[in-house]
Amino acid sequence: MKKSILKFSAALAALLFPAVPASAVCPVCTVAVGAGVGLSRWLGIDDSIAGLWIGGLTVSLIVWTISWLNKKNKHFPFRNTTVAFGYLLMMIVPLYYAKIIASPYAFLCSCARDLLVLGIATGGSGFYFGALLYEHLKTRNGGHAYFPFQKVVMPILPLLSLTVVFYLLTR
Repeated sequence: MKKSILKFSAALAALLFPAVPASAVCPVCTVAVGAGVGLSRWLGIDDSIAGLWIGGLTVSLIVWTISWLNKKNKHFPFRNTTVAFGYLLMMIVPLYYAKIIASPYAFLCSCARDLLVLGIATGGSGFYFGALLYEHLKTRNGGHAYFPFQKVVMPILPLLSLTVVFYLLTR
């Protein structure tokens, strides 16, 4: 039952949100975050640390989808909120039914009760901050990055830093 729900969610996400060649958050970032999620779960790392990477991946997909909708000139009321809420639902519902998180309302309740949810919220915020910082620095530099692959490094760096912090706290 758990695997079928996860497979259905992945298939639905792939159908509704196909990959695009360019976006505000690059595909390399998304792949790097996805690899981080898979590796942390495989290695049995604490849920708070896995949550950091799940949150980063989710924010990456949200920004990527909104960028794609902008390129296609698709606008509707509450579009960005709908996209964000849709991705959060596609993430939370399977985690709840797989009994990985305690409550489907975990984002509305205290994050301290569920380490995975705490990690997701913190990682998503960190990834978003890194992406905003990249855009700010690029604007200050006349539309150019300061160094090669800065677009990849800036969103991933907060996730790596938070991973070290959470590791030291949970060790």
